[in-house]
Amino acid sequence: MAIRYSILGLLHYKDMHGYQIKKHIEGNFGHMWTVNYGQIYPNLKSLLDDGLVTMKEESNGGKGPSRKRYSITDKGRQAFTDWLAESPERPMLLRDPFLMRFVFFGFGDPDRAVALLDEQIEHWEKQLQQREKNMARWRSHDVYVRMMAELGISQNRMFLEWLHQARQEILADAQSHEPEAVSAKS
Repeated sequence: MAIRYSILGLLHYKDMHGYQIKKHIEGNFGHMWTVNYGQIYPNLKSLLDDGLVTMKEESNGGKGPSRKRYSITDKGRQAFTDWLAESPERPMLLRDPFLMRFVFFGFGDPDRAVALLDEQIEHWEKQLQQREKNMARWRSHDVYVRMMAELGISQNRMFLEWLHQARQEILADAQSHEPEAVSAKS
């Protein structure tokens, strides 16, 4: 249900097409929500069917198919306002394929675990740079948008700190077991 209302929330700012909505969610809400086209377009259709948005086809200047630009209706604004007033559905769940894999690294090669941690560190460092770069823009928004941007940066920093700690501990653990491996081979 959150995707439905996230779309309505974004349409408060400006009219958008599905691709813009997906990119905005990925780029700005990635620390709390992931989305794919298989979620965006069915939700847009449902919102349209329910009269919460309108759709206008726009020519793409002869460069492919026309685009469908969506706008929120008064009924959509009311549904969104009602949703804002409700208690959240449930607490946040952290779903990350890397973390699921991390749990089982003890059954694998420690060198490969470190290499995967290095990939994650590189990814999260790039993401942090982008978030910090975007922060100037978010500061000009209302207090809620600014605070969410700050939360994303804080979570990013915390996860990076944890990744670096995990890397150090895995390397230390591998080094502490080296003599055993050498003496077992003798």
